[in-house]
Amino acid sequence: MAFSLATWNINSVRLRAELVLKLLAEEAPDVLCLQECKSPVEKIPLEVFAQAGYGYAVARGQKGYNGVAILSKLPMEEAGSQDFADLGHARHVAGRLENGVTVHNFYVPAGGDVADRAVNEKFGQKLDYLTDMRDWFHRERPEKSILVGDLNIAPREDDVWDHKKLLKVVSHTPIEVEHLAQTQEAGDWVDVTRQDIPEGRLYSWWSYRAADWDAADKGRRLDHVWATSDIAQSAGNSRILRSARGWEKPSDHAPVFAEFDL
Repeated sequence: MAFSLATWNINSVRLRAELVLKLLAEEAPDVLCLQECKSPVEKIPLEVFAQAGYGYAVARGQKGYNGVAILSKLPMEEAGSQDFADLGHARHVAGRLENGVTVHNFYVPAGGDVADRAVNEKFGQKLDYLTDMRDWFHRERPEKSILVGDLNIAPREDDVWDHKKLLKVVSHTPIEVEHLAQTQEAGDWVDVTRQDIPEGRLYSWWSYRAADWDAADKGRRLDHVWATSDIAQSAGNSRILRSARGWEKPSDHAPVFAEFDL
């Protein structure tokens, strides 16, 4: 079965429902994973998305922040969720397709502004969240699985606009990169995007603070598509829809795509 998948931090699914519909109409991924929905599940416009052809959905939500959802054209059943680091946040949900592939949708904590857990509780929560993910993957050892989402870490030097300038900036610090690498290794995950696009600068997020985000191009690759090694070779055609960052009233993230043939 061949299918396409996209992941997108939408930064309020209710505020940007029209952008979701635009993406569904123009790009038509079979599965769309959304993060930072900022909505209780009952207020996510799932009926509107169903009318657009996405009749299957699994979601976790909370009022005003966090929240994850998976929309699918293909039959999908819920496959659970985890509350890593016991934060009580809606940051993970999983769905299972009829071919047995489990899709994990994550929204890893951003970590605040200071890369020091001694003075910034949010940074500590981020590291603890990743540690819990790592330990879970060691215990559960995922197979035939895809992991996507806003992982809030740009791991490679060419995943940021300036490696040296960002070494002490949350999302690219060595301790975060190491935690992410351990999490990836624990689940035997393959970075599908970089498997397909191994060289060159690649970004999925550009700050709202830039007067002209496109010209400045000070981006980071915070959004990821991974697959377990048993199915990673079936992936291809990875891309980032940079143009979506320039849509009217956009999210500060762009959607990341991949295709699978299983």
